[in-house]
Amino acid sequence: MRSPSRPPTVTASTFRKMSDDVVLFEHRQPGIALITLNRPERLNAWNGPLATRYFELLDQAAADPDVKVIVVTGAGRGFCAGADMETLQSIGASEGAGRGEGAGGAEAAAGGRPQYHTTLIPKPVIAAVNGACAGIGMVQALMCDMRFAAAGAKFTTAFSRRGLIAEYGMSWVLPRLVGTARALDLLYSGRVFLAEEAAQMGLVNEVVAPEHLLDRTLEFAAELATYASPTSMSVIKRQVYGDWDRGLVAATDDAIEMMKASLRRSDFKEGVASFLQKRPPAFAAVDEEA
Repeated sequence: MRSPSRPPTVTASTFRKMSDDVVLFEHRQPGIALITLNRPERLNAWNGPLATRYFELLDQAAADPDVKVIVVTGAGRGFCAGADMETLQSIGASEGAGRGEGAGGAEAAAGGRPQYHTTLIPKPVIAAVNGACAGIGMVQALMCDMRFAAAGAKFTTAFSRRGLIAEYGMSWVLPRLVGTARALDLLYSGRVFLAEEAAQMGLVNEVVAPEHLLDRTLEFAAELATYASPTSMSVIKRQVYGDWDRGLVAATDDAIEMMKASLRRSDFKEGVASFLQKRPPAFAAVDEEA
């Protein structure tokens, strides 16, 4: 993983100066980074500059020892309404369409990072889906570890209705979250469905009134940042995504070795001590060698 320089703490004045940036970064309450897709006039439609900056800021948050949990949301009325239509039109009119570059040549636009890059970030990444979530925008929401959504937020895979296929790992992640039949329903039809149905399917963890969405997501993130070991969360994330394609025996054998390692870390002693002393734990930052 790249280790770019740590981002500065964003004050009110610097936040205003950054208001024209396509993606914004803020340190919120201790331990939380808030990343905001910031093309509200286009419902945060995905294009090259946005993709590049988004993944850069994910990497910066991953490298920042003060950040334990990352929250991602969209500015304005949408989370991400999919690929920018101007980008799609330019691809359709160019040779790039014949080379299968997909939604905006997204791999190149993201500095060579894969569209599943979020799953490689060694910290919890939580999406606060505040509105329209479509196409590659839905891909990015599903690559987050959890999703909170505003009541009435609209989701759609959209691909089949644009003459496209299930792009950038959607065919891998969606069936694992909702099952094969439901995934094929959403992929074949490209229909619009609301946050409430998404929650019933297991696609969304919690549906929240729009005006409370960000506060509720940050509240949940703060609980993780306060009470969970960053190293434990990092190892658990690697286990969960890595074990999806492995057998039970191999996963169990590896878990035994990981458990032995966790028992030797200071976090284990601190976790037990804080429980017995009835106080919040003071865990160390992520152990990159774990």
